[in-house]
Amino acid sequence: MTRLAIGHQAVNLAQGYPDFAAPDVLKEAAHRAIREEFNQYSVTWGARPFRQAIADHYRRRHSIDLDPDREITVCCGSTEGMIATLLAVTNPGDEIIVFEPYYENYAPDMDLCSATRRIVSLRPPDWRFDPAELRKAFNKRTKAIIVTTPNNPTGKVFTLEELEGIAALCQEFDALLITDEIYEHILFDGARHHPSLALAGMRDRAVLINSMSKTYSVTGWRVGWVLAAPDLTDSIRKVHDFLTVHAPHPFQIAGITALALPESYYGELAEAYRKRRDHMIDVLRGAGFRCEPPAGAYYVMADISQFGFADDTQFALQMLRGAGVAGVPGSSFFTNRALGNQLIRFCFCKKYETLEEARSRLQRTSWLEAPHGSTLLPPSGRSRPNQRRRSRN
Repeated sequence: MTRLAIGHQAVNLAQGYPDFAAPDVLKEAAHRAIREEFNQYSVTWGARPFRQAIADHYRRRHSIDLDPDREITVCCGSTEGMIATLLAVTNPGDEIIVFEPYYENYAPDMDLCSATRRIVSLRPPDWRFDPAELRKAFNKRTKAIIVTTPNNPTGKVFTLEELEGIAALCQEFDALLITDEIYEHILFDGARHHPSLALAGMRDRAVLINSMSKTYSVTGWRVGWVLAAPDLTDSIRKVHDFLTVHAPHPFQIAGITALALPESYYGELAEAYRKRRDHMIDVLRGAGFRCEPPAGAYYVMADISQFGFADDTQFALQMLRGAGVAGVPGSSFFTNRALGNQLIRFCFCKKYETLEEARSRLQRTSWLEAPHGSTLLPPSGRSRPNQRRRSRN
């Protein structure tokens, strides 16, 4: 969708990256790290000062004590952290439970591990799951469950009660809890984040994955981390080493500055995104979409059933061509694509000028009157829509 958006000069509300500047203090820290010659290999699992900064951050914010030498692996973003973890802890035929809809990389990650997917549904509008359905998904072949909180694509924030219930099942069935917590600081309306490693009884069976990307608006830096007990970390580091060697060294050093930012930074971040969320909801509702405000992250899942299109892909391509606005077809986030074929995911990590341009374009309702069955051809020389590149959304 990003390639198509570029080719058709569309407003890109598809891929989840900010179109506004990263904090100046972090850019200056990166420049300084390069000038000070942090330009060669670091230790494969992360520069020691950065691992110490990560440990200090979690001790300060979450009262979690981590050994930077035995429990932290720095990766090329949380995307690599997830595949490194799954390759490290699963064997062919193991079962991995995942809540659906889910971030689209998880499916190929599990395929690469020759693991079997077990789906548990998150049901709109509040994206809750049925505890009985979750219990039924666990069995003697269950190796792990993946939980993304705050969630991409729904914006759901798992409650402490929900996480404690998941943790109890992991202990009962001797399974791992793997959490993607990349949006932990983007929370709204009093929602609270609960790290997996802080849950009772989970210190040795939880794997926590996070990144600088979303919190510090540096999605291109590709610096993330995996936190886990020493035995798990040992396996994860081996896989990570042969996947990527290490994350970019100067950006790790700049990350020390990021993790030392004052507490006020995180409150201001959440409030800035809350305002963008409310703005995005107003834009979408004003254009006729049905949607609810998410509790976290920076995405809105919008219902398009009222527009009368056959499916989400047809709608997304018509919206791209006719209105010049790009979103992600909701079926991308489902194993059973029919469950998402009347949903579109929009991201709101954009300048207000960008969101207002989207409003202006979507309000020109003539784009909805074009023949629904027509085909959107990609720009000359570019990939067709069904060959889209998977990236961190």
